[in-house]
Amino acid sequence: MRRSLLFVPGDNPGMLQSAGVYNADAIIIDLEDSISLSNKDSARILVEEFLKDYKLNKEIIVRVNSFDSPYYKEDLETLVSDNIDTILLPKANLENTVKLDAILSKLESKKNLTKTIKIIPLIEQVSSLLEVEDIALLNRVDGILLGAEDLTTDMGVERTKKGYEIFYPRAKVALACINAGIEAIDTPFTDTRDFIGLEEDCHMAKGLGFKAKSAIHPNHIDIINKVYSPSKEEIVYAIQVLKMAKTSKGAFSINNKMIDKPVIERAKKTIENAKAFGLI
Repeated sequence: MRRSLLFVPGDNPGMLQSAGVYNADAIIIDLEDSISLSNKDSARILVEEFLKDYKLNKEIIVRVNSFDSPYYKEDLETLVSDNIDTILLPKANLENTVKLDAILSKLESKKNLTKTIKIIPLIEQVSSLLEVEDIALLNRVDGILLGAEDLTTDMGVERTKKGYEIFYPRAKVALACINAGIEAIDTPFTDTRDFIGLEEDCHMAKGLGFKAKSAIHPNHIDIINKVYSPSKEEIVYAIQVLKMAKTSKGAFSINNKMIDKPVIERAKKTIENAKAFGLI
C-alpha cells in the first residue's frame, strides 16, 4: 500500500543514496523529465549500479523514457530485474501499456525473474484520460498516476494551485481505479514551500477517491503521509464501530448516527490501513 511516492532524479548519486532515509512509501527513480538528453545513458548506468548495491526496503519504481523516445528499450533491457518492483510509464495510453506488458513478460522470462513487475501508467494526455477505464483494468496495472502538468498543457489551460481545471480528470482517474481495485495516485504539488496549499490539495484529491500522492520534494512527504493515513480519531471511531458490530444484530447507532453495513466496511478498511502503515 502506498501513501507517498517520491521522485528522485536518476542522475543524482547523492539523492539516490539518501532515498532510503525519506519516509516515502515508494521511490520513483526518474530517467525521463529530470534527465537531460546528454545524461540519459549515464543516468541509466548509474541507476543500474545503484540498484545492485543498495537495498532501500521500499517499493522501487523506475520511470523509464516514453515510448516515443529512442531510450525506452535500453531503459527496460538494462533495469528490469528483481531489484525493481514497478515501471512508471510516461505518456501512457492503452496501446503502449499493453505493449509494455508484453515486453515485461519477455524480459521476466529471459532474465528468470522471481517477481512480476507491475505497471503504473502516467496519464498525461487527454486521449489517455478518455481511455483510462480500460487502462486501469489491465492485469499488470497496479495504480494510475495523474500527470497534471502535461495534461493541462494538452488541454490548453492554465495549471493553477486550486486545481479546478483538473477536477474532472482527477474524478475520472479515481473512479477508474476504484472500479479496478487499484490505487489512484495524485499529481505532485509543485510549490515546494507552500505547505498549507499542499495539505489542502491532498484533502481535495483524497475526497475524490485518491489513495496516494506523488511528490517532487522530500519536505512534502510527512504532510502527504498524514493526510493519506487514518487519523487517531478515525481509528478510535473505527474500533468502536467494529466492537459494537460484534454484539449487534443489524443496524445500530453511535452518538445518534446510524451504523449499517457500509459504515462497518469502511471501519474495517480504516483499521486495515492503520495496521499497514504501522499506526496500530
